[in-house]
Amino acid sequence: MCGRYVMSKATGDLLRHFEAKEVEGSPPPPSWNVAPTQDVPIIAERLAEDAVERRLLIARWGLVPSWAKEVKIGSKLINARSESILDKPAFRKAAIKRRALIPAEGYYEWEKTPDGKKIPHYLHSEKNELLAFAGLYEFWPDPSLPEGDPHRWLLSCTVLTTTAHDSLGHVHDRAPVIVPPEMFHDWLNPGTTDKTEVQKILDAIPEPVLTPTVVTDRVNSVRNNGPELLDPAT
Repeated sequence: MCGRYVMSKATGDLLRHFEAKEVEGSPPPPSWNVAPTQDVPIIAERLAEDAVERRLLIARWGLVPSWAKEVKIGSKLINARSESILDKPAFRKAAIKRRALIPAEGYYEWEKTPDGKKIPHYLHSEKNELLAFAGLYEFWPDPSLPEGDPHRWLLSCTVLTTTAHDSLGHVHDRAPVIVPPEMFHDWLNPGTTDKTEVQKILDAIPEPVLTPTVVTDRVNSVRNNGPELLDPAT
């Protein structure tokens, strides 16, 4: 799964890396311990006057389906199993119409030991400063606010996960789906709305090469934040 990650890059760096043209919303501050229900930057594309526009949006991490009665369901939907997003009611509409990339520099995962301990690892790429998690986003109308209220619609997102293989499998059996740069548009393309085509894209995403580093248990608390969280444990 993906329950915490790092996103400390400036907004301008994200715009350049993902070739996005505009920002919608107020970007959150840099974080070395991004946690569920916090605001995070996401990348999405839309069709506008026969042209595709790529934008950076700010979304709440934890997807809230449009039909949800309460926002708190989002805390249970921070991840979506990629194998079932086209069928699960919470994700299937977004999988067809609202796919996103969620920028991250790396993510944390906890390895369970035979004696019951959990060892935190930081997983990152030694070649790429930025990763792009495959994600979905959704708009939820807050029933407590009137029509026309600028805060009525909540934008939320979820990170897709898949089976972890090879060097990552010993840390955790699930890992985020990471989209390589050459497939950014394939995943985001708003013109792709056929289930079969979406599945083909998912199937074509290669397994990433990531390096796990054991870090200290300071990352266990969301109150701790700073680049020192990435220091290897001694």
